[in-house]
Amino acid sequence: MGISWEEYKEYKNSSVYSDNFEILLDFMKSYYGIRSVNQMFTVLNEDDTAKMMLSKREIKSAVDLEEYL
Repeated sequence: MGISWEEYKEYKNSSVYSDNFEILLDFMKSYYGIRSVNQMFTVLNEDDTAKMMLSKREIKSAVDLEEYL
């Protein structure tokens, strides 16, 4: 499963969040229906752009992502 960045861009236009990572997390929950932190981390970690967002926030595991949320 990959992230549809075109859909993300459309979603971003109507988002109430200003931070791109917050928007991405909300998009993943809404568009893909992902509720599992493990699954979300796996998908984010497999995408180069999302991986950079994780790295910027020093999120290296699903546990780190859960703490961030």
